[in-house]
Amino acid sequence: MSPPTEWSFDPRVLIGVAVLTFFYVWGWRRARRPGMPHPPGHGRLMLFAAAMLTVLGALVSPIDSLSDELMLVHMFQHVLLLDIMPILLILSLTKGILRPVTRRVTRIEEGAGFFAHPVFAVVFYCGMMWLWHVPFMYDLALRHENSWHILEHICFSAAGTLYWWHLLSPIRSRMRLGGMGPVMYMVSTKLIVGVLGVMLAFSPHGIYAFYDHQPHWWGLTPGDDQNMSGLLMALEQSIVMGIALAWLFVRMLGESEREAEREERYAAGQAGVAA
Repeated sequence: MSPPTEWSFDPRVLIGVAVLTFFYVWGWRRARRPGMPHPPGHGRLMLFAAAMLTVLGALVSPIDSLSDELMLVHMFQHVLLLDIMPILLILSLTKGILRPVTRRVTRIEEGAGFFAHPVFAVVFYCGMMWLWHVPFMYDLALRHENSWHILEHICFSAAGTLYWWHLLSPIRSRMRLGGMGPVMYMVSTKLIVGVLGVMLAFSPHGIYAFYDHQPHWWGLTPGDDQNMSGLLMALEQSIVMGIALAWLFVRMLGESEREAEREERYAAGQAGVAA
């Protein structure tokens, strides 16, 4: 026997991806009309395509079918939905693409109060990771594919999108992190989730009973499978944090340079007026 390699082609996923693609392409083409400021390039379109391919890879490819039998693959599926897809999706957006809904998004942020605050995003992100890895919740999701498992995927995608929105959003809002805020935001989150990964990586016994009755592909015992899953989680959190922190550092340097240039132009203008 060999691991399952079939594609599910779940119509719910395909329809959702098709709808998102339609609206994104419409917004991308609209933002590129003559006279529009800062038109998005084809790179943004490629980022969106990568985000949608990530969704399809996670939910309709053999990754989805194999995730029911191997925790390592299930963890990889979670990584795709929690971090990779939201990062690619948000990076594909620009002010021009979001222009028709920018004010609405701003009003939602203003009316949401604490739920729009970065602290809530950290709590939600970490909370979803810990909650869905409680043995009862984890096994519940795996045993109910068309209800609890779907809810689990929605929770991860929502938590990841909200979390990365505060770091990568092209829209400046009053909740935007400044100074060392992004660094503390990243480090606190990745440490909390990383602890969960370390616990799974070094647990001497299997925690999730569901996998005891699944085929042990590639010779992996349930304990080995769980340990490798925890290692994947911890490594992914560390790698993503490192890349994100480097990107944030470069962005802060760029913003500092632009601020200095604005101050120089303002000073030169004031000197010209005085003369």
